Amino acid sequence: MIYLKKAVRTAEADQEGVHDIVSKMLAKIAAGGEDAARDYARELDKWTGEIVVTPEQRAAASAAVPEQLKADIQFAHNNVRRFAEAQRATVTDCTIEILPGLTAGQKQIPVSATGCYVPGGRYSHVASAIMTITTAKVAGVPHITACSPPRPGLGIPPAILYAMDLCGADVILSMGGVQGVAAMANGLFGLPKADILVGPGNQYVAEAKRILFGQIGIDMFAGPTDSMVIADATADPEMVAYDLVGQAEHGYNSPVWLVTSDRALADQVMRLVPELIETLPELNRHSAKASWADFAEVILCDGAEEMARFADQLAPEHLHVQCRDLDWWLARLKSYGSLFLGEETTVAFGDKTSGPNHVLPTSGAARYTGGLSVHKFMKTITWQRATREAARPLAEATARISRLEGMEGHARSADIRLSKFFPEEHFDLRPAQVQG
Repeated sequence: MIYLKKAVRTAEADQEGVHDIVSKMLAKIAAGGEDAARDYARELDKWTGEIVVTPEQRAAASAAVPEQLKADIQFAHNNVRRFAEAQRATVTDCTIEILPGLTAGQKQIPVSATGCYVPGGRYSHVASAIMTITTAKVAGVPHITACSPPRPGLGIPPAILYAMDLCGADVILSMGGVQGVAAMANGLFGLPKADILVGPGNQYVAEAKRILFGQIGIDMFAGPTDSMVIADATADPEMVAYDLVGQAEHGYNSPVWLVTSDRALADQVMRLVPELIETLPELNRHSAKASWADFAEVILCDGAEEMARFADQLAPEHLHVQCRDLDWWLARLKSYGSLFLGEETTVAFGDKTSGPNHVLPTSGAARYTGGLSVHKFMKTITWQRATREAARPLAEATARISRLEGMEGHARSADIRLSKFFPEEHFDLRPAQVQG
């Protein structure tokens, strides 16, 4: 394995100071409530209007969105909804008779309230509204709040507001950043407190969710978005280059990787990427140029197995395979947020319209977790019931194990059932002595 291009910075190096700033903001909002949140909205969002979006504002946003854009948003919403419904169908209740008279089971219950954060600063993230709100709705969450940063003098951009309304947000807040996250977590502006917060955001939003985790649930700890392309000699260098540039524009610290077994392809892509970046609009060009210069890597590997092994070690958020024998790659790869197979798809499809969720684990977290799904909004809870006959062996074993552990109170909870249910019988409830 040879690095033809090596990253010179890591995303973690840019986190210094964020924790302290966010901690102070959260503490101030927790103490000051709505007034403190409004103060931050005025200072950071430059917003002095109403926080809770009215039905009239929702209707006005819908009227302002062109019909073609509405159709595109509806197309994406339908795809995401259908995929989430398929996920929901895999999550079922069950019942089992573990032994005669002992019945146990599990139930799937959605959380009571969720907060969906929809970014709206640098870009208008219509897709994030679709991904988060739709999935919560399909999971059956009774109350969904969504928030997004308002634009000064405008409020939430009409396309984002239309998407939030279409997807089923019960309440929409014109508030972004830490203050928006805190408002949903603390139940401000007449809201129920969120049981879980989901959705992408900048480093301050991500840190706020990290700090609040435990007090409430979150979808995942999120870092800068990252993407990997695996390509062999059959790949189209221009397509590979466009895919890398498309992901690099997310931000100055968004890593992208090209892992390839073909030196000629690597050389072509490294020549093309800077040229393509120069054709982007100014803001996008600035982000992509910094990402490519500081965080991008190009790795030359000796065949498919070495490329797959490297991908599994890195566990990228997005993994796009542009190689022969796609079925082999689907069976072999094990660690990624979402997998894209073949040149006919692209991470951009997944980011916007194709159906599987785009809220995904970053910074190697795909080694132990998947992305946002209906499962994140649901609790798998268990129950049990027993007859008196089934309680007999349970109580005997429980009493002896509890005494071995030194938990006499537990043992006596078992003893009392034996004495009440079987008063004529004698039981030896002493733990067996372990030899040695």
